[in-house]
Amino acid sequence: MHTSSTRPASRTSPVLHHRFAALLVALAISVPASGAGHARAGNAPPSAVQSVDEANPLVGTAPLDRQELIGNAPPPGEPLYSGMTSPGASLPQSATEATPVNLNVDLSYPAGVGMSYYYPRPTMIGFTGGGSTYGGQASPMIMPVVGDWTVPPDYAQSYYDKASEKASPGYYTVDLATFHTKVELTATQRTSLMRFTFPASHRSNVIINLRRPGGDMEVVDDHTIRGVAAGGRPERDSDGSWFVAEFSRPFAGFGTFRADHDHEGYGIGDADVQQDRRAVSGSYAGAYVTFDTKAGEQVLVKIAHGHSADEAEQRLHDEEPDWDFERVHAKAREAWAQILDRVEVTGGTPKQRMLFYSTLYHSFASPRLLARKGEHFTGADGKVQVAGYDRYGPVPFWDTGRNQIVLLMLLEPKVVQDIMHSELDRARERGYMDTSFHGDHAVFLYDGAWQRGIPFDYAAAYDYLRKNATDPKGPRGYLAEYMKNGWISDIVPPGNPSPPYAGGKAGAATTLEYAWDDHALADVASRLGKIDDAQMFERRAANYRNVFDPSVGFMRGRTADGQWISPFDPGEPYYNFMMKEASGWSTLWLVPHDVQGLMDLLGGRDAFNAKLDAFFSTPYTAKGICRDCTGLIGQYVQGNQPDQQAAYLYAWSGQPWKTQALARRILAEMYGSDASGYAFPGMDDQGSTSSWYVLSAMGFYPVDPSTPDYILGSPIFDQVRLHMGNGKVLEIDALNNSTRNMYIQSATLNGKPWNKPWFSQADIAEGAKLVLTMGPEPNKSWGADPDDAPPSMTPRNAKLK
Repeated sequence: MHTSSTRPASRTSPVLHHRFAALLVALAISVPASGAGHARAGNAPPSAVQSVDEANPLVGTAPLDRQELIGNAPPPGEPLYSGMTSPGASLPQSATEATPVNLNVDLSYPAGVGMSYYYPRPTMIGFTGGGSTYGGQASPMIMPVVGDWTVPPDYAQSYYDKASEKASPGYYTVDLATFHTKVELTATQRTSLMRFTFPASHRSNVIINLRRPGGDMEVVDDHTIRGVAAGGRPERDSDGSWFVAEFSRPFAGFGTFRADHDHEGYGIGDADVQQDRRAVSGSYAGAYVTFDTKAGEQVLVKIAHGHSADEAEQRLHDEEPDWDFERVHAKAREAWAQILDRVEVTGGTPKQRMLFYSTLYHSFASPRLLARKGEHFTGADGKVQVAGYDRYGPVPFWDTGRNQIVLLMLLEPKVVQDIMHSELDRARERGYMDTSFHGDHAVFLYDGAWQRGIPFDYAAAYDYLRKNATDPKGPRGYLAEYMKNGWISDIVPPGNPSPPYAGGKAGAATTLEYAWDDHALADVASRLGKIDDAQMFERRAANYRNVFDPSVGFMRGRTADGQWISPFDPGEPYYNFMMKEASGWSTLWLVPHDVQGLMDLLGGRDAFNAKLDAFFSTPYTAKGICRDCTGLIGQYVQGNQPDQQAAYLYAWSGQPWKTQALARRILAEMYGSDASGYAFPGMDDQGSTSSWYVLSAMGFYPVDPSTPDYILGSPIFDQVRLHMGNGKVLEIDALNNSTRNMYIQSATLNGKPWNKPWFSQADIAEGAKLVLTMGPEPNKSWGADPDDAPPSMTPRNAKLK
């Protein structure tokens, strides 16, 4: 996860290690009966409820509420991180979303991220019909208000009835108790449709306004409002800064308003409101329209965006020519049903199925579709183009590149082709391949897709991937230093470098990320016959060893002269100093491409297992506050990406049964275990945390997405049927599965004995049936043979140089 604000605190002393046996006892007794990780015993019949009806978009909008899971987060004065997902109505991967807004991000980002909705908030301030990553800045804001209203940023808020609030794929509804008004939202690919059911009133208003930067607003006629927002980034905004809003019935009255910042803070006179005025410009420029309604009368408003008023109006009429709310809702529901039906699950509890299909739903949050083939869009170079294929926005590689992109490869390889084409064309427009945050993980997309048999012009993509990795003027920060030294240093600030210091280069973590990238790039180069490049990048892939300090057994930051940074406490989280949003404990495992090599650095299988055991059992006693560090098991943090693969590393060290127990525990405790049942462990990051749940609930996880390998965990369902994009089916049957029977006793793949705790794409490409026989006690010999471990860059028994 990444945020715009950080606040670590002071350093604490090293914490004590505890025996893993204590963790195993906790695993056996601490999972509550209603938790998300419990499978139902026996072969339960398939649910009669459709998958689309199981999904609830409210999942991910609430924070965890058990202190032992959230550590010392959040900082005082801030809300605890939720998944920061939106419960609004949208289509799969659509850039347009009709969503509720109960956070006034015009005034502040209380959690450091401009999210639009936070489940615990009791009042609603409006609804938006635009779209952005987290929705917090979408414009315009639209709010039905009965009676008095005020000019933003003092939005006319309404208490809302939580019991009335419902969300399903493509639909959201809530009753605004203060105004006795029902709100319903649905959407098409480019438009949002809102339906307001008013009480009897001569003053049933709809307030529509731009956000703080403002812009221009105009009442065109007695049923149409249009406007253009100031600022914006056309190359990243598929909607465009113009909007057109049409109402289903004529206004009885109207006017326009703006905030008058010349008088801000002085009460009367800080707003310019004029009845019957049609046009206004300025901060929070907006319009109000009034209807005379009888009880139960409805007013509908449909909104579309564009890079001009004409384009917005054209989109509005093309996609939503009439006012049939139920038809639009039905089409949105069907679009989601086609996606969600691709994975059938049998067994599990109703809550598990709800969480599964809800996280599968959220897994399609990114990348956003910019334009269908034949539609106009604005490219990364700012030029308007006509899409020759379905053009997608940037992939958040640091987040979803670790897992969600693999889920898409399994379910929608054609979409992945379009995503790769989009990234390549954006590289041609920008000069470099997209990066995300501080890694350079686009190569995971291309290498992973190639190894999964998805056709593409990989040679063309390689030119830009190589440029990213070799041009110091490119998007890889500190690349010259990395190429020269084999590691990236950090500058020790004056005084104590421990928390609350949050600046720096994240040198150790970035070195690990670049080494991971280089390993994938070496594979692409090798496949293209570029042997010299492959050897160069493979050498660089070992650079992670340069930030491993054997004297402490952790990855550790270095100064420019090569000295280890001191003091160093692996239990303290850092945001940019040495690490990235993580502690030394979490960062240690960030070597997915060479788990065997890391194992060798730590002293072999026994030492590696002891270190992992300590990781999952050492109490979290940090003094520094990491906003992202929620969802704790010992030092493990499910709420952020750096260590989310760690539970699966026992597959390399001969103890996959510990992975099975941990996967069940994480699924049970970290998702929906709060009072609302909607909690996530930290930010979803556009589908990343959701995808972890989906993949792990099915029983496997891609520790390194650039490889074709999947590490086995413990499925929570009796049967999973995954309809892959190539028309084949991967079936996973868990015999004797239950809450207690979480351990794999034996396995067969396509009827043949299977003793490896992993499988590869080649094993399932033509369809496969994996049968796992489950039991209550670990089978410590299954998957334990060193020859059955998954591949690594470093061969087993190799001598480290």
